[in-house]
Amino acid sequence: MEAAGCSSSRPPRRRRPEMLPPAPGSAGPSRPYMPSLCTNSKNPSTKCYGDRFIPDRSAMDMDMAYYLLTEPKKDQENEGMVPPAKQAYRRLLAEKFLGGRTRILTFRNKPPEPQGMLQQISAETQTSSQINPAKQHRKIPKFAERTLDAPGVVDDYYLNVLDWGSKNVVSIALENTLYLWNSSDSSTSELVTVDDDNGPITSVSWSCEGQHIAIGLNSSDIQLWDASSSRKLRTLQGVHESRVGSLAWNSNILTTGGMDGKIVNNDVRMRSHIVQTYRGHEAEVCGLRWSGSCQQLASGGNDNLVHIWDASMASSNPSLGHTRWLHRFNDHLSAVKALAWCPFQSNLLASGGGGNDRCIKFWNTHTGLCLNSVDTGAQVCALIWNKNEKELLSACGFIQKPLILWKYPSMVKLAELEGHTSRVLCLAQSPDGSTVASVAADETLRFWNVFGTPEALKPAAKTVHTGMFNSFSHIR
Repeated sequence: MEAAGCSSSRPPRRRRPEMLPPAPGSAGPSRPYMPSLCTNSKNPSTKCYGDRFIPDRSAMDMDMAYYLLTEPKKDQENEGMVPPAKQAYRRLLAEKFLGGRTRILTFRNKPPEPQGMLQQISAETQTSSQINPAKQHRKIPKFAERTLDAPGVVDDYYLNVLDWGSKNVVSIALENTLYLWNSSDSSTSELVTVDDDNGPITSVSWSCEGQHIAIGLNSSDIQLWDASSSRKLRTLQGVHESRVGSLAWNSNILTTGGMDGKIVNNDVRMRSHIVQTYRGHEAEVCGLRWSGSCQQLASGGNDNLVHIWDASMASSNPSLGHTRWLHRFNDHLSAVKALAWCPFQSNLLASGGGGNDRCIKFWNTHTGLCLNSVDTGAQVCALIWNKNEKELLSACGFIQKPLILWKYPSMVKLAELEGHTSRVLCLAQSPDGSTVASVAADETLRFWNVFGTPEALKPAAKTVHTGMFNSFSHIR
């Protein structure tokens, strides 16, 4: 009853008429024909689109679409505003480079052979590639090219007893005696032997011009010698209270570090030579390095600290008697002796920690941030950068192959050098940057051509250093 009453009261539903397509030849409606979304036609060929509009491919003009896709973009600039000279220049370019073609790129045919100016450029490029082939990877020797006997070298991690001067002379301290080895003619000479009250020699460092050498002693004295005349110039006394284990030159300034934790700048031209004192370390200063610009000094100590000192700050307040550091790095867990400034990035410093740390860390000395830390698995005794490639050589202690060449910045091992049977104490680099000298507790001094001779110096090196690393010999 309830259902019947409702159906009788509902008004009849009007059927919406379908829109039919216009008859052929008749004027159709103003808007295009579109089929109804739903139809009640019983014709099985009639499509039901539901709630989507699906375009009909038959309505597409494929040739027109391809033309629009491949047609070059027309110049948007008003041709009427282009000067005649510019129009003539464009036509000349089109004739020279395109050769009458309307398009540069095509999907159907191979590119034509170069003609005219393009042919000449292609020939010159091919010729230059044949003259200058790709740079070959150099072969890294894993064995020393020369070995010298160095008996009596003091096996002390904190000392710096080896240096290579700018005049190609190597200095090495063996107990109380300092020896000089000239790598140009392989000659050996004895510069000085100190008495037992002052010895042993604890540090050596060549001046920048390679003629004068500074010698730090266990008695806290510092001696300055002229190597060419084998003459002592002066003795600096009262600088430190105990042994002087590290030295570094900055023009006429000799910077010294002692077991008393002090770092002192000495102007060797002055009678009162102490001009500045740096105080920051609480234990022996065992590493000192001036940057390439001579504006920043890096120091490492037995208190596990690395300090960066600014030269301009040191000279601005001489009345204070000491200078505060620019940065203090305390990330190492052991003594820091190995310090090396990067030759291709002035604000990059590499430092190496002792046996309880075993890490090489890289510092940005402008921002004071640690950029990377690599665990070497051994005590880091010395570090040297390659001057010609982004590589770093480390000397480690208490491992079978103590010399490791690293690729920077990935720190992938490129080579492990074999020969030393005990820990390496010090490293020194030749003036041309190709060769590294290492002295170890096995009482040998070895020379490694690990960095390779620079291309510009190869002809001169063959002439000057012929027979340099041909045989074994002895310092004494």
